Amino acid sequence: MQEDMLKTSWKERIFVIIIAAILLGSGSMVYISALWGGNSSAGSSEDGVDQELISKLSDEYDKKSNEVNEEASKYSDKYFKEFVSYKSRVKAYNSMTINNNGLSYEDLKKGSGEKITEDSKYFMYYIGWCANEEVFDSSFNDVENPTSLKTPLSNQSIIQGLIDGLIGMRYEGVREVSIPNELAYGDSREICGGTDQSLKFVVMAIERKEPLATLADELSLIEQKLQYAYYGLDYDKVFSGSTEE
Repeated sequence: MQEDMLKTSWKERIFVIIIAAILLGSGSMVYISALWGGNSSAGSSEDGVDQELISKLSDEYDKKSNEVNEEASKYSDKYFKEFVSYKSRVKAYNSMTINNNGLSYEDLKKGSGEKITEDSKYFMYYIGWCANEEVFDSSFNDVENPTSLKTPLSNQSIIQGLIDGLIGMRYEGVREVSIPNELAYGDSREICGGTDQSLKFVVMAIERKEPLATLADELSLIEQKLQYAYYGLDYDKVFSGSTEE
């Protein structure tokens, strides 16, 4: 889910544009690499990919992942027993009914924290499934036999149906959200054997607290830098505007 439910930020949109240009042909790669100094780093291969940078960022990513997982385990210890009980909510449903009725929700547990607004930043645990009762993703370490929760997802990287469907709920609350296809993935992604799927989610929203908030942001940034490096681009140079060699 961490990658599957991405809602693109402006940085990610720039990345998508760059990658699209790369896929047009090797000429685009040469141009972009020259523009951003992609071939100037020590250890670069002939195609402009800096293997030393990739190795360095990979080590940073592994180290930061361990820090995130260690901190997230505290959240799992606190919330797993309660959240796993909502696994029983996963049942088959009529997709056409959801698509016709539009976005809807049901509060399974009233939270005691602040209300979520359009501008709120928070973490969430989730179970997402299709009309055929197939769970396509969740916060559980194992969908069939869960024993813990993975790192909670940031609401900054979720689909529109969840963004809209969680407004008004309180932290520590649990809500079941029914999302029509146009507010889910539409035809952009195949889920449960098809596209244009309506979806259902059970979500527990929790307050975004330190140190996990900062650690998660740091990990996300390293991941972005690593993605750029794989295409021969230096993230820091791209966003600093530097073209110096």
